[in-house]
Amino acid sequence: MNSPCQSFGSGPLDAPLRVGGLLPMTTLDYPEHLACVLFCQGCAWRCRYCHNPELIRAKVPTPISWDEVLRFLRKRRGLLDAVVFSGGEATLQKALPGAMRKVRELGFKVGLHSAGIKPASFRRVLALCDWVGFDVKALEEEAELITGVSGSGQANWHSLELLLDSGVDYECRTTVHWQLFDCQRLQRLGERLAALGVQRFVVQLARPQQMLDPELGAAPMPAEAAQLWPYLQQLFPRFELREA
Repeated sequence: MNSPCQSFGSGPLDAPLRVGGLLPMTTLDYPEHLACVLFCQGCAWRCRYCHNPELIRAKVPTPISWDEVLRFLRKRRGLLDAVVFSGGEATLQKALPGAMRKVRELGFKVGLHSAGIKPASFRRVLALCDWVGFDVKALEEEAELITGVSGSGQANWHSLELLLDSGVDYECRTTVHWQLFDCQRLQRLGERLAALGVQRFVVQLARPQQMLDPELGAAPMPAEAAQLWPYLQQLFPRFELREA
């Protein structure tokens, strides 16, 4: 996922969806589509490798209003295929379903980046999505090591089950920082996802430049990872290794 790189205006937010940044164009955040990304403000988890920590706090001044977003999108009709709602955690905002409907009315496909922090909130927007990039934080019993929040693993995996049952197109991806993961854990995670029927799995290598936890630094890839990647390729119809 890319960091917010453009904002518009400096006045107060005058629409219910709180947008902390906008990436005007990307080919990476919605596979095989030219999209823009809206970075929605607020997140209930504190993932230690988070590279957008400025989006975590929900009630802070935001640099772009929903009206400004709509003006931008109207100018991009016919140029962009899709709009991706990212975060933070977009599904925590009550305004998200209405915003997705408006984007669809403008003729864009709707993408969502989510970790399913609250399964009920995740469920209510699934039918409005054309594609979901779903963040599997870790094995269910180990997710708290990443998020810092008790019960996060159960929520994460419950939402994953909702996604797999929905029929919505998706990819599952896991961000790996080698101080928080090892190859054995990542192999077990891949095996569990494959057993659930996951078709597309992406391993994202954490960016060391900016992370929420200052104690995390650059960590070299372990040598045994060279054998892990071919194994994961065998487990999934589509497997990809990329930078987060």
